[in-house]
Amino acid sequence: MDSFKEFPTTPVSPAHDAAAVTPDDAAALAEVSRALYVGQAGDLAVTMAGGQQVTFAGVAAGSLLPVRAERVRATGTTAGAIVALW
Repeated sequence: MDSFKEFPTTPVSPAHDAAAVTPDDAAALAEVSRALYVGQAGDLAVTMAGGQQVTFAGVAAGSLLPVRAERVRATGTTAGAIVALW
């Protein structure tokens, strides 16, 4: 049973879906993320929901980045085991 199902989803509420991410320079994520989990350390190159391209350098394994990303780019990404949460 999900007692919270009737509450609206907002940008600050917990994620309700997740998907493994394969970095790709052209393909957008299925949904704009609420956060990205990084399971293997490295750099994470993303295109933000606002269109800016940024690289998070030296992201530690097990990090949860609260970012609204529309794409995880292959070029510049060395991190692995990435999961998008939305």
